[in-house]
Amino acid sequence: MNAALERKIIRWLHIVASIPIIGYVYGPVSTIPEAVIAVRWGILPAVALSGFWLWKGPWIKRLFR
Repeated sequence: MNAALERKIIRWLHIVASIPIIGYVYGPVSTIPEAVIAVRWGILPAVALSGFWLWKGPWIKRLFR
């Protein structure tokens, strides 16, 4: 997998995973206990890590070469 394809996949995963966070903030998701746990402990960290990887991924890869 080349770098452009990897970045495109991670970018779309980041965008799609952010949709439940928007529903948590602006929608009725915050009233469903299972959804609250999923957003707080699963989706939010995944979005944060994917965003960090999009930002610093090339630097980290260069560091370990």
